[in-house]
Amino acid sequence: MRYNYHQLIEDRRDGIVAMLRELIAIKSVQGAPSDGKPFGTGIHDAYVYMLERGKADGFEIADADGFGGHIEWRGAGTDENGQASAPPDGVLGIPVHLDVVPAGNDWSRDPFGGEIADGKIYGRGSTDNKDSVASVYCAMKALKDSGFIPRKTVRLILGLDEETDWIGMRKYLEVTDAPDFGFAPDAEFPAINGEKGIIDFELAKKLRKTNEKGLALRSISGGNAANMVPDYARSIVVNEIDRDYDAIKESIAAFRARTGHKLHGKGVGQAFEISAHGLSAHGAVPEEGVNAISILLEFLDEVGIANESVRDFISFYRERLSFETDGARMGVGFSDGPSGKLTLNVGKIRMDAEAVILTVNARYPVTMREDEIYEAMLPLIHRHDLGIVKLSSKPPIYFPADDPFIETLLSVYRANTGDTESKPLVIGGGTYARAIPNAVAFGSKLPGRPAVMHQKDECVAIGDLMTAAHIYADAIYKLTGGV
Repeated sequence: MRYNYHQLIEDRRDGIVAMLRELIAIKSVQGAPSDGKPFGTGIHDAYVYMLERGKADGFEIADADGFGGHIEWRGAGTDENGQASAPPDGVLGIPVHLDVVPAGNDWSRDPFGGEIADGKIYGRGSTDNKDSVASVYCAMKALKDSGFIPRKTVRLILGLDEETDWIGMRKYLEVTDAPDFGFAPDAEFPAINGEKGIIDFELAKKLRKTNEKGLALRSISGGNAANMVPDYARSIVVNEIDRDYDAIKESIAAFRARTGHKLHGKGVGQAFEISAHGLSAHGAVPEEGVNAISILLEFLDEVGIANESVRDFISFYRERLSFETDGARMGVGFSDGPSGKLTLNVGKIRMDAEAVILTVNARYPVTMREDEIYEAMLPLIHRHDLGIVKLSSKPPIYFPADDPFIETLLSVYRANTGDTESKPLVIGGGTYARAIPNAVAFGSKLPGRPAVMHQKDECVAIGDLMTAAHIYADAIYKLTGGV
């Protein structure tokens, strides 16, 4: 039997676009928790939007006390006439997330405006992950409206803190049976057959008081999240000798001319602010960004700070981290055949008179274990008199490229795009595929498209949004019993 879900998707193009724009307009950045809103008002508003929409469209919904939930299309076994006659044969889970990283700086458009220009929809979350929320949901609705009855239940799982700690997904799975298998539409096509392991940790150094006089460093701040290359960092310094900053201004100008980096300075009362601007990128591909923390510390190292322990820390940073992203100078320059090199990203810094703390994100090869990474770093960390705090971890996942599940996803992608050259990928990104059994990431970025997630002016082409909806509709159809 032929179903007209592809035509329904095309007919509903304006509705899919409108849904994504409405989701972008909800500023679902993690905020202060309150009753029933464990991740803040913005994320909760996006969550309620989806649950209410699912209920209005005839799907079943479930809520785990505001920590997460799902929109479910219950499947059934069918008789020879295509009528429901038996319970569903398992559950296909499709985990997405409604939270987004902070907007960052230097957007040319409102990051929560959902503006359309040049055939693209702009806004934070337009490619991570609200585009997939809209395309998968509309694919489910088109399949349902076409008369197709899946033999497996289809469950669109709504995650709420994927960009941070995954507490919501854990809470959700404590009260809901996990699906039998699934895919997370939060990466790239044609298919993702592996994801590197991920660890977040802090490196901390206590700072000693000093009797030195000169340029005192009062504070440093920078970065929004461990998994973002920071595009902004600032420091406050005080010239304790004469409060004259002409020499620093000259040094900033010379630094800019020599390096091309964006560095600025201005007086703040009797102190002086030095700020650095870099280029944001996803923490999975830190080499595609320019780390503003590294720019700032390179300059501070050159001008010299009147405190030995601060100078020691800056020297450590420049020697071991700086603009390097493969971890080699930290003793963790590992790689393997399936997944390539480890990556390291310094995402945040905060410093006051007492201590300096770096928040670091590392993504390691699929054939390695978390403890191997920490063991390799510890001697160097101790040598530099640093402390380390483990924050979170996600183990790697890996499927052989010829696994039948991967081959099914590939066939669906190829049928909709005509692309027979692109191969399955192992990525540094961490998706909710790790949270459920027998799952991989699948889309939605098409090959050759720029990676703009977590960056300023994040956007998705409307044509790509529609292509993804068609691919996901076919994937759901085939994975739940369609032939």
